[in-house]
Parts: sequence; C-alpha cells; structure tokens
Amino acid sequence: MGFRIDGAPNPLVTSLKRQAILNGMLEAVGAEGYERTSVRTVLDRTGIYRQAFYDSFADKEDCYLQAYDSGIERVEALVVAAAADESTWTGELRAGLGALLDFLDAEPDVGRALIVEVHAAGPEALAKRSAAIDRISSFLERARQEAKGGSEPPPIAGEGVAAGIHAIVHSRLATGDDGFRELLPEFMYFAVLPYFGAEIAGAEMQAASA
Repeated sequence: MGFRIDGAPNPLVTSLKRQAILNGMLEAVGAEGYERTSVRTVLDRTGIYRQAFYDSFADKEDCYLQAYDSGIERVEALVVAAAADESTWTGELRAGLGALLDFLDAEPDVGRALIVEVHAAGPEALAKRSAAIDRISSFLERARQEAKGGSEPPPIAGEGVAAGIHAIVHSRLATGDDGFRELLPEFMYFAVLPYFGAEIAGAEMQAASA
C-alpha cells in the first residue's frame, strides 16, 4: 500500500492497485474459469502483494463481485457513449450493440468472466447478471414509444430479445468462437422485428451490414 509523507494511505495508489486487482480478477476468471481462479492466480497476474488484496477484498468471491460491477459499469459506459449522438431508438441500438460486440472481440476473456463464468460464482453474481439484463430489456422496450401505430409485440418482447442475444453471445464465448461484430446485422433484425415489423427490420439489418 502506498503512503503519504504523513503516513496515511495514498488514495490514488490504493485506487490504482484496487483497479488492477479487479481487472486481473476478470482476466483470470475469463481465461481459467471461476472455479480454477484463486487469489494467488490474481496476484501472480497483477504482481500485487497479498496484503494489498486483503486491504480491499474479503476473499475471492468478494473480489469477483466487485470486479463484475466494475466490468459491467465499463461496458455500459462504452455502450452509452457510442449511442450518445444517435437520435432514434434504432440508431442507439445499432451504435450501442456495435460497441458491445467490438468490446467482446477485443476482450473475450473479460466477456467470458462477465457472461459465462457468472454461473459458477453463485446466486449473488447471478442476481447482478439478471439486473444487467433487466436494464437491457428496459431499453429495448423503449421501442414501443417510437413504434406507435405499428405492430404490438407481447409484453415480454424486450425480455425475450435480451435473453436471445445473451444466449447467443454466451454460447460463442463459452466455445471460444470469435467474430462478434459480424453478428450485428442479425441481432438488429431480431431486436427490431417485434416492434417495427419485417420491412423495417430488414432495412436495419442492411444498414448494420454496411
């Protein structure tokens, strides 16, 4: 732990070490699996001393849960930033979903830690995953406001689309497949179809292919 001249902990150094541990936890879990990851695994990856770990985290589970929150926050920030300049729901979806898929192509280990290995981490981690999917579903349901007078999908449309996209991403991460960005056109069609119909969904699929 870093200290100032007066002997108190240096918040910046502590924060940097904590973030390094969080990043190391996600990378280790994604590469080796939650069950095979230990505190020692994370320390070996980060080069940080054991005491620095226990200054911030009670145990492996606590560290993973905090790492999950940090990782999801980072991904959601990327998605929000990518969609910020869009003026329509479909534009926001295309930009945000594209940013998510680019992230998975760039950091598949972190993607596995956030999406695949969450099952092994226990009920609290699964509850966090469910909350994240609920936020996606809520965004998808905003399409109803723009689709007035169009098709009227069932109440679970947003939940179904979010679950379907999650299942496909989960399967690819679990098997080590890549090329997530290439899924964007099909995902756009799948997400737009229940709210706007086949014609607009097809147009969005073409736009995402360009």
